[in-house]
This record gives sequence, C-alpha cells and structure tokens, in this order.
Amino acid sequence: MYKEHILDLYKYPHNFGVLEKPTHKFHEFNPLCGDDITLFLIVKNNKIENVSFTGKGCAISMASSSLLTDFIKGKSLSEVKQISSQDLIDMLHIPISHVRLKCALLPLDALNKSIKNKP
Repeated sequence: MYKEHILDLYKYPHNFGVLEKPTHKFHEFNPLCGDDITLFLIVKNNKIENVSFTGKGCAISMASSSLLTDFIKGKSLSEVKQISSQDLIDMLHIPISHVRLKCALLPLDALNKSIKNKP
C-alpha cells in the first residue's frame, strides 16, 4: 500500500527524539486515528537551528513528521510560515486520500501552532 520510502521513514524516522531546552514546543493529537506527535524547535536569530519530534502514529504521520523536520531545519521562520499543506503532501510522493489527510498534515499543524504561539 505504501511506498518503500514511507515505510523506511516510519521504521527509522529522521529527527526523532526530545530536544533539550526547546524555544518552541507543541503537542498535536488526532483523535480520529490516534496519531500523537510533539514537535520541538530551537529557534535562534529567527532561524530554526534544530528540530525534532516524538510520538506515535501511522506510517503517513511519522513519515510526514520526518520529512517536514528535515525540510525546515536551517530555514527562517518567515520561510517556514509559507509552507502549505500541498507542499507537505508533495514531499510524501504518494496519493493521500481525504481520510488520511489529517494524518499527513498533523506535523504541519503542530509547526504552525508552535511558531504562532511564540514571537
């Protein structure tokens, strides 16, 4: 059902773990399927210096979290605020059904809420 790269990111996610002393942190939960992630950011000089996530969920949510954290590392907050839902879906390189859309976008929701709640 899923492409090999999605399963690889599910089994061996990039940037998985807790960051010590994050400047931004946000927990997001999808009650419909049980996906649960916490995103950690270290932002210095308006730039994402480091990022990680923890949690559990389906292959799509874990792969999406891994891809998004890879993508935003080193970017400015203004660049990160421009990331659209479609950008993240495109990173997955698989068709996403309406039912799985919330799974794929969970890390982007956490990211947007974490940077919105901090200066």
